[in-house]
Amino acid sequence: MEQQILYKYLDVNGGKAMLSNHNLQYTNAAKFNDPFDCHPSLIDFSNVPPELCKAWDEEIIKNLQSDKYRRLRERAWVCSLSKVNDSLLMWSYYTYHTGVCIGLNMEKVAKYLHVMLGQIVYPEAVEVSYTDIVCKPDYFKEAKDFHHYQLCTKAKAWEHEQEMRLIILDPNNWCMSMRTPYKPKNKRDLIPWNEVRFYPPIGKECFESVYFGINMSEEDKDNIIKIAKDLNPEIKIYQMKANPTAFKLDAESL
Repeated sequence: MEQQILYKYLDVNGGKAMLSNHNLQYTNAAKFNDPFDCHPSLIDFSNVPPELCKAWDEEIIKNLQSDKYRRLRERAWVCSLSKVNDSLLMWSYYTYHTGVCIGLNMEKVAKYLHVMLGQIVYPEAVEVSYTDIVCKPDYFKEAKDFHHYQLCTKAKAWEHEQEMRLIILDPNNWCMSMRTPYKPKNKRDLIPWNEVRFYPPIGKECFESVYFGINMSEEDKDNIIKIAKDLNPEIKIYQMKANPTAFKLDAESL
């Protein structure tokens, strides 16, 4: 069976940090740049069956059920990866072709995503499905895994990402290193929990390859090659090149 390699697009500093610390980054699902991502509005809660309205009225039942999925979004931390390393849009959006794309051996990564990291830990990446929000399923009529649907469904506008997701519900803060981009206005302010990003460490052998953007500086390449080779001497290094005959990127081994 062929080993599954998934990819993380990063800017130069992010790439250096990921390789130096040999870890993954998980972000709260409510903090993604797509306002529909993992949102409970992906599911239709409006058609409450009459037989369920004996103890409570329709609005109460609707709110009770939808609230479970509002809280699911708040409980979920996600590490986003891609199935491809040559997406023109991904290179442009995240790094302007000056950053890196890191290849991870997911079979090896799974060994480090153990149950101690959170209440529910998905050790294997789950594929994102792309659809139109008008196709949202009826919660009370359709037999569907609504947790999976909410956490792994995005609009077709994002289809180029070919995203795969690692998910942790209710991560344990005592067993994961934490950093946050959130800056409190004063020292007494508490950092909101969903602003915290989690960085569980993974083994150095998980890092299979590194790809350089076509506009990366030679200085940054040299620095990252040193970090990558110190991390894993067997890691493969590639330079992305613009294909001269098509609108695509090619990877050239260094």
